[in-house]
Amino acid sequence: MVENSSKDASEVPGNRVVLGLHKAPHLLSEGSASLKAAVIVFPGSNCDRDVAVALQASIGAPPLMVWHRDTELPAVDLVVVPGGFSYGDYLRCGAMAAHSPIMREVKARAAKGTPVLGICNGFQILTEAGLLPGVLMRNAQLKFICQDVLLRVETSDSRFTRRYNPGTVLRLPIAHAEGNYFADPATLDRLEGEGLVAFRYVGADGQATAEANPNGSSRNIAGIFNATRTVLGLMPHPERLAEPALGGTDGRAMFEGLAEAVS
Repeated sequence: MVENSSKDASEVPGNRVVLGLHKAPHLLSEGSASLKAAVIVFPGSNCDRDVAVALQASIGAPPLMVWHRDTELPAVDLVVVPGGFSYGDYLRCGAMAAHSPIMREVKARAAKGTPVLGICNGFQILTEAGLLPGVLMRNAQLKFICQDVLLRVETSDSRFTRRYNPGTVLRLPIAHAEGNYFADPATLDRLEGEGLVAFRYVGADGQATAEANPNGSSRNIAGIFNATRTVLGLMPHPERLAEPALGGTDGRAMFEGLAEAVS
């Protein structure tokens, strides 16, 4: 189990901390890292260390762990907004985190084209911050869901999905109570028409059916891009299936593709 790195601001010297991570010798080559990444840490983050481990295994160096109260972001090639329960999910999930000081800088970097990846709660934060359209609502069953799901890759035309073939079915875990993606019909049509749906919930046959939809998301959508495909939000957790020891590696290609994109 990877420990939670959430800290009170008083515990973070200079409001920024770089955490020591376990290395995966079979995946890393010392000094080979070319991608510089930052992971935003909120009070209530519980997947920040998980995604940092997955990133280090692919890029060869630990990412910067940037505290939510920071107002500056170092020069990086990728920003990750991780999963968890930022601010205890009070108000709406991600609503308070979207107004954290560091998010102003994240939005500014995104506007300049820096890739931003939001996973689970990070996806919720990106919609609340206006970096992605739509909202994440309560699951249709009104229950927290924690299980593996199947996803279909809708496009390989992005830095995030370049290592996947379109139509590939992945197995990734979800763990959320508010993962029901909703947008108005015009927005959904635009996402579909512009190829901005990244992942879709499907069954074992690769078909997007109601039975394969775990949370009621519109059109079985599990992840979307912004208009330039430089921002990706998805509810499933690729970092939780990025090592054989975790039970699978379907998520690893996302991080490896990101590393390749700037090499």
